[in-house]
Amino acid sequence: MKPERHTTEAVFNSVKEVEASVRSRMEKAVADLQSAMASLRTGRASMGLLDPVRVDYYGTPTPLNQLANLHIPEPSLITVQPWDVSQIGAIEKAIRSADLGLNPSNDGKVIRVPIPPLTEERRKEMVKRLHNMAEDHRVAIRNIRRDGNEAVKKLLKDKKVTEDEDRRAHDEIQKQTDSFMQKLEQSARAKEKEILEIR
Repeated sequence: MKPERHTTEAVFNSVKEVEASVRSRMEKAVADLQSAMASLRTGRASMGLLDPVRVDYYGTPTPLNQLANLHIPEPSLITVQPWDVSQIGAIEKAIRSADLGLNPSNDGKVIRVPIPPLTEERRKEMVKRLHNMAEDHRVAIRNIRRDGNEAVKKLLKDKKVTEDEDRRAHDEIQKQTDSFMQKLEQSARAKEKEILEIR
């Protein structure tokens, strides 16, 4: 998912509104990165791993967790128990074709998805994907900062704020930007460590 960009020009009446909007959009960008990172495979089973899987359920691409119970009985195994057993083939096919490097098998009732240990090459590939994701979200945060600064400039131009308030608002937006960039970096670093950790 590409990080959000506002297409409509929001109308703000105060610096507080601008700062609240900037904060809320930056929080969403960090949350979006965290959710995107959950689908990156480490050597350990995690529920988020199967989030990208969409099953063709009577013609509708449906998230896997809406069709089955997911369990992690051991660190390197996910089990998928469909609520409707007739969907077991479609679910298995969807997991295979989701390009996650997983090889599911079923016994007619439950699908077992072993999580193979990552090869060195696969780890490097994952880290590269992680860096691209993080960069997309850095760009999103910088765009949000720019939108916030432009909104404050407009308030100044429309004489809704003083030059002092304008300066303070720009400082505050920069502070928020730095803080959210740091959160983003910490999340990305923790995920990278998890990917590179050899179990």
